[in-house]
Amino acid sequence: MRERAPGLSVRLKLTLSYAAFVVIVGIAVFVVGFLVLRFLPEGNLYSESGSFTPGRGDLVDVFVRYAWYAVLALAIVGLGGGWVVSGLMLRPLHRITDAARAVRDGDLAHRVDLPGPRDELTDLADTFDAMLARIEETLEAQKRFAANASHELRTPHATMRTLLEVARADPGGVDLERLLHRLDLTNERAIRLTESLLALARSTREGALSPEPTAVDELVATVVSEARGDAAGLDLDLMDASGGVARLDETLVRQAVANLVRNALVHNIEGGWVRLAVSGEVDEVIIDVVNSGDDLSRELVSTLPEPFVRGVGRTRGRADGTGLGLAIVASIARAHRGRLELWPREGGGLHARLRLPR
Repeated sequence: MRERAPGLSVRLKLTLSYAAFVVIVGIAVFVVGFLVLRFLPEGNLYSESGSFTPGRGDLVDVFVRYAWYAVLALAIVGLGGGWVVSGLMLRPLHRITDAARAVRDGDLAHRVDLPGPRDELTDLADTFDAMLARIEETLEAQKRFAANASHELRTPHATMRTLLEVARADPGGVDLERLLHRLDLTNERAIRLTESLLALARSTREGALSPEPTAVDELVATVVSEARGDAAGLDLDLMDASGGVARLDETLVRQAVANLVRNALVHNIEGGWVRLAVSGEVDEVIIDVVNSGDDLSRELVSTLPEPFVRGVGRTRGRADGTGLGLAIVASIARAHRGRLELWPREGGGLHARLRLPR
């Protein structure tokens, strides 16, 4: 933390400023009064009755003497009033500072929760609370992600170690071809999981985007064409392509669409289908991926974009997903300032909609 030399507090600075302002205003009034007195004639004045009337010199002497007393009184009132008023004005800042110190010490649940009508200080406090809420949510998500990632990465490595230990314990009874096949599958899963983790990490950095004009229709058509080889027994079709051109990171968006298509293919039923459509609005491109499948609850669908969440009972064939496909899509959408929408399809299956700004 940066070391700073001690200085005057903001409250003291405000107090001195307030007192100085009051004194300057008082002096200005006294100067005006002094100038007015200069219009009086010189010398002593006498009334018609012959009584003495003070002249300009007498009035100036008295005025100056009491003016100094008044300036001193204004300085005292200004200091006292400024100290009280500045204390009242800075009280919300002390509350915000206390909250910041609590967060610094690790209490992310602490909030300023500043009462009162809306003004600059309540706006600052509300913004600070919103920032803390987002930081707390992000850190909790990172903790869950780290725990899940370590578990997911440990599983294939533990499997490979077990296979090798069994083979080493009984070399003569090892079916080498079967062992190599299982090691290959397990290693492939670990590689795919690692690549997905790297993709997820990259997609969360908005500054890492390389947007350029992209023909979204051609991009989606290419992804569909490449995915047909994995659509054994399923009907995969691009029904409509009228999205036009948008400024996107082509590599990331291609991966997002590929993940949506792969998710629809993997989590399907025998003899099912997958339908894609690309449409466009004035300010955004919409990519819809709809697939057949089992009935899904809204509660389950709402959790699918979370890392390592898989829909139970939704897998066609073996469960070869990493649990990161939709999480990567949602992250790519956020990086483009878009969003991923999911809802269960009536009759079974899932409807995924990717909205990306132009």
